[in-house]
Order: sequence, then C-alpha cells, then structure tokens
Amino acid sequence: MTAKAERRSNWTLAALAAPCLPLAGLGLPLVVYLPEYYANELGLSLGAVGMAFMLVRLLDMAFDPYIGGVMDSTRSRFGRFKLWFAISAPLLMLASYMLFMAKPGVSTGYLWLWLLVVYAGVSIAGLSQLAWAAVLSPQYDQRSRIYAWWQAGNVVGMIFVLTLPALLPMLGVTGHRAGVQAMGWFIVVLLPITVGLALWRVPEPQVASEVKKSGFREYLALFKRPSVVRILVADLLIGTGPAITGALFFFFFGRVKGFTHADASMLLLIYFIGGLVGAPLWTWLSYKISKHRALAVSGVVYAVLTLCSLLIPQGAMIPAAILMFLIGVPYAAGAFLLRAMMADIGDEERLASGVDRTGLLYAILSGTVKVGSAAAVGISFPLLQAMGFDPKGQGVDTGLQGLAILFAAVPAAMSIAASVIVWSFPLTSERHAEIRAALAARDMKDAELAEAAE
Repeated sequence: MTAKAERRSNWTLAALAAPCLPLAGLGLPLVVYLPEYYANELGLSLGAVGMAFMLVRLLDMAFDPYIGGVMDSTRSRFGRFKLWFAISAPLLMLASYMLFMAKPGVSTGYLWLWLLVVYAGVSIAGLSQLAWAAVLSPQYDQRSRIYAWWQAGNVVGMIFVLTLPALLPMLGVTGHRAGVQAMGWFIVVLLPITVGLALWRVPEPQVASEVKKSGFREYLALFKRPSVVRILVADLLIGTGPAITGALFFFFFGRVKGFTHADASMLLLIYFIGGLVGAPLWTWLSYKISKHRALAVSGVVYAVLTLCSLLIPQGAMIPAAILMFLIGVPYAAGAFLLRAMMADIGDEERLASGVDRTGLLYAILSGTVKVGSAAAVGISFPLLQAMGFDPKGQGVDTGLQGLAILFAAVPAAMSIAASVIVWSFPLTSERHAEIRAALAARDMKDAELAEAAE
C-alpha cells in the first residue's frame, strides 16, 4: 500500500472523531460536574461521592482486559471494533439519562448502579474507538494525525458541554440543576447521530493476525514489555494531574480565587479552547522531533504554567483567562500522542507474537485513565474533607492552602515526572519503520503460502 493510499481524508477522520463530542460530553461531567453536583445539589456526602466514583472506576478496570480480549478475538462481517462501538451507544444513552436526570433524595446505591453501567459503556466505546483508529493507518506520523483528530473531537465536545450552562439563561432556563440536565440531553441526543455517522463513513481495515485467546493472562503478559510499562506510567501521571485539576476546579476558583461559578465555567471553557488550538501544534512538533520528544516538551510547559495559576489575583478575569488558555495548549498533547505511540507498540507486539493485541493494549491505557480519574475524586475529596474543607463554605478559610497545593503543585510534579520517563522512549520513527517493513514481508510471505495452498 502506498503512503498516499494510507493517508485517510480529513472527512474520514472527522467522522471517526464525531462520536467524541457526546463521549467527551459525558467524560468531562463525570470528573468535573457530577461529583460536585451529587454532593452539593443532591445531598450525598463528600466521602460517599468520592468513594463511589473511585471504587466503581477501579471495579470497572477488571472489565477492560476482558472486553479488550473479546474485541481482539471478534471476527464479523461488520468488523471487530465497529461492532462493539455500535453496542456501546444504547448502554451509554440509558445510563447517562439516569445519572444526569437524578433528583434530590437519590441514594448512594442509585449512584453506584448507574456509574457501573455508564463506565461499562465508556469502556466498550473508548476501547473500540481507539483500536479502530489504530488500524486506520500503519504509518508513524499518520497515527499522530489520526489521534489529533480524535483529541480535537474530545475538546470540541467538552467546549459544547461547557457552553450549555451559559446558553440556558438566554432561553429563560436557570439553575445549576438545569445545566447538568442539559448536559445529559446533549449526550443522549447526539450519541446515536454521531455513532451512526462513524459506522457509515469510516472503514475498518482487516489486520493479518492469528486468532488466539486473549484474556487476563495475555493482558498481564503485555506488562513484560518495557515500552508498554513506560507508556503506562507516563499515561497514569499525565492523566491523573489534569483529572485532579478538573475535580477541584470549581472549588479552587470559587473559594481560593473568588470567582463566581459562571466565571469559573467560562475559564474552564477557555482552557479547553486552548487544548483545541494546541492539538495541531503538538502534531506538527511530533513530525519534527518525534512523538515522545514532543510529549516531553509539552509536559514541562504544562507544569510551569499550572504552577503559575497560584499567582492569579483575586477575581481577576483577564489574567486568569489568558493563563487558562495557555495551560490548555499543552494539555492537549498527552492524550493523543500516547495513544498514537501505543498503536506503534501494537505493531511491535504483532511482529513478536504474530497476534494482533490492539484491544488489550488499549485496555491497558483505559485502565490508567480510570485509575487517574478515580484517584482524582476518591483521594482528593476525602483529603479535603480531612483538612476541614467544607464545600458549602461554612468554614471559609479552612483547608484552602491544601486545596491550592492539590490543584496546582501535585499535577505539575506529575507532569515533570512523565516528561522524564518518555524522553528516551526507544520506539522511534526509524525503529517503527523497521518493524513495519518486517511485518509487510511476513504478511506477503503468508499470503503467498495461502495462495499456493489453495
């Protein structure tokens, strides 16, 4: 296949990224809005909410290697990953409705039940979409481009969700609860439309691979690869830092910096606009200096700018907006560059074992995301409670210094550590080209043998 043929059109990649709008519209509130909403608006305790979000996420991790292995073993006329992507849509629609439309008086058990369902749907959708993207092109640089579109779709989805609370008052609808419910409707309505578009417009190339059992044993065996472990640790650090920032965002800007909830929502929107601008920048840099070096640079920039958030003057909207935009620019790099790097590891694994483990490899990354987002709420919320921080503001000055450290210093330290880990990543573009050449030669030989056998 020529390089020209391997380059997917922008329309194809836009269709692949389209479902990211409702998926990100679900993922952002699960970290930023719903924990605070269930504690403040629906009356559950900080500790109960934090434990529910953390433990359900951790329980869901056991589901990832199972469903990833099932995807790797799936063979159908509809495709491997497209089939599972279609299955995820109705699950997510039902669970989103139940979570976002909940009313005061719901129990902790209700929260647990629908978190379990929604995270199962998120696992299926996330794994199948990422693995589907990995097989769209075997080229090193094209994978950066494919996942940059994926990341752009996620950021646009976050931007749409963040604008909903600001748009509702123009329609005569007010209140925090109405804003959260509007997010739920955004997800429920948009999911079938965008998933249908992706299934219709995006092909799924078939990868030559033996069909072997894929499960927990094969999942754990992948951790023996140094490249997998390095990606895993980097993704955990890069993902957990912004997740902590997101979980504490409204607390920090409301209580420490004196912004209103509406102003803080606007700052979060500006932050994600910075991420949208940053995606093509980091893609271009990855072409110039490789994916892992571009990722390392972005981590250092993110750490420095995040620490600068502590210097924002009280209620000063313009400096805060400028800084949040700048912090958003490097935020975009981690998610899509790491996933493009994991696609390259998939080729390395297929050359070594003869088996396509794409689903299991992305199950590993899915696990780190879940650990990070679970820790962001499940550890930071109880820590704040132990420091005496009251989300309703009754202890006005209690725990604010600890809140500031958790918000800025901890994510910055994690980002620096991740940059150190990925700087010397061994799977370079040159090494990947060697792997692809060896795979092409082996696939051609296998095809000739199969033709001779016929």
